Amino acid sequence: MSKTNKSESNFLVQGSILAIASIISRIIGLLYRIPLKSIIGDIGNDYYGTAMEIYSILLLISSYSLPVAVSKLVSARVAGGQRKNAYRIFKGAMIFAFISGTAAGLVVYFGAGFITTYIVKTPLSIFALRVLAPTLLIVALLGVVRGFFQGMGTMMPSAISQLLEQIINAAFSVWMAYMLYQYGTKIGAVLGNPATYAEAYGAAGGTFGTGAGALAALLFTLLVFLIYRPIYRKMFTRDRDQKMESYGRIFSVLLLTILPVLLSTTIYNITSFLDTSVFKQIAHMQGYKAKDYSTMWGIYVGEYKVLTNVPIAIASSLAASTVPSLSTAFASRNIPDVKRKVAYSIRFIMVIAIPCAVGMGVLASPILQLLFQDSRKMTEHMMQIGAVSIIFYSLSTLSNGILQGINRMNIPVKNAAITLVLHMGVLAALMYGLDLNIYAVVWANTFFSFLMCILNGLAIRKYLRYRQEIKRTFVVPSICAAVMGGVVYGVYQLLMMTLHINAAATPISIIVGAFVYFFLLLLLRGLREKELMNFPMGNLLIKIGKKLHVM
Repeated sequence: MSKTNKSESNFLVQGSILAIASIISRIIGLLYRIPLKSIIGDIGNDYYGTAMEIYSILLLISSYSLPVAVSKLVSARVAGGQRKNAYRIFKGAMIFAFISGTAAGLVVYFGAGFITTYIVKTPLSIFALRVLAPTLLIVALLGVVRGFFQGMGTMMPSAISQLLEQIINAAFSVWMAYMLYQYGTKIGAVLGNPATYAEAYGAAGGTFGTGAGALAALLFTLLVFLIYRPIYRKMFTRDRDQKMESYGRIFSVLLLTILPVLLSTTIYNITSFLDTSVFKQIAHMQGYKAKDYSTMWGIYVGEYKVLTNVPIAIASSLAASTVPSLSTAFASRNIPDVKRKVAYSIRFIMVIAIPCAVGMGVLASPILQLLFQDSRKMTEHMMQIGAVSIIFYSLSTLSNGILQGINRMNIPVKNAAITLVLHMGVLAALMYGLDLNIYAVVWANTFFSFLMCILNGLAIRKYLRYRQEIKRTFVVPSICAAVMGGVVYGVYQLLMMTLHINAAATPISIIVGAFVYFFLLLLLRGLREKELMNFPMGNLLIKIGKKLHVM
């Protein structure tokens, strides 16, 4: 295998490791939200989701950009034979994370009352939000350790810690939600409102698991780091450049690297927080009762977003692995290699995101009934309307990482800022003009992700002089997914007429659909053998394809 092929293979393998871990983590996250929802209900989901949105914004500001920044800086120094400086980047970033994480935690704890009451109009989410305050410091430190490993070229510690984090999170969230729900019922009985306080305390129990999972992941990654530290120290002797960077320079480089990523990710992800505030403020002015718009938002964050975020996690993971890999290739001026990595990653994402969007649109109601025992038309229509956003969010998330990897970190900032302004205008117009309530949020977010795809795509084309291959990346997967959607719908209806059991008909339909899609994708040459080799379980997929005589 040539050096270029090895580079491409390792690039997708590392991305696949993190992607598989993210998928499993999201599935665990999806599964534990089922009992969590049955404990705290739609309104409890609103309290939980609102607290998590506020926490996410403070996390973005304090530390979300640290893994990307650290991996980028570490990989650049390792590529230049400066391993001592890579290690100093790690130590400097840990100090930075401690300061920023502590400051964010204090803001959340002491500002929780004002934020929940006046900004997002959900006062009883204060308990859940305050529980999350210490987690900001833990996640900041965890992000630096993960970024260091990714910069060193290995995704395995990040992947394993991600799984551990989610398992602990799931167990503690459900257990603590149940325990605190019971406690909240007693508190509410004394105060004359048992249901509301039970849901508020139950949501706080759910957020407790977030901190417990992050702490377990941090301890694991630190243990791995301590085990491998002697190996890193031996590598220092092979440094080509013995000049040490000062911590003053390291902090300035960190800030210069973090700020563009921070602005980009904050603007890109602040939409959820702003949606919470704008939706509830406008719904309140339109005369909706607090219980009604709280229920709608609980469905949106507790069911719709939980489901759509599962396939989007693949893009987030591949984007995380894209940045250090592209940074290394770009720093060495190997533009053909950069273009190949971009092409591979976009095709990888589309091959997965397109059928997921079609499948969730076609089987919206059966999936919701299977997982959440929810047969309401509102939830079904939200899934059907927003399914296409899976494609757009996957591609826009990945394209953000691509632009960051080629040192165009200010471009996603500008694109996200433009899109955010237009997004908020669309949301307000749909709520005021058409009175679409929660559907307006779904439509506006679909518009946001679509526009980000367009703007980022134009930027990649401009700065890399890159043209994306269309047929095998978009057209063939779309045709295969469309046929798959028809087959899935037919199989589901047939099974329901004969079995009358949704719990059997839905998973069987999904399995049949996956097989049909894979068969057609190979038949129409949407993927070739060389590309499949770099996919998760690629050798097995190739063997299956050859037995089916489509390769």
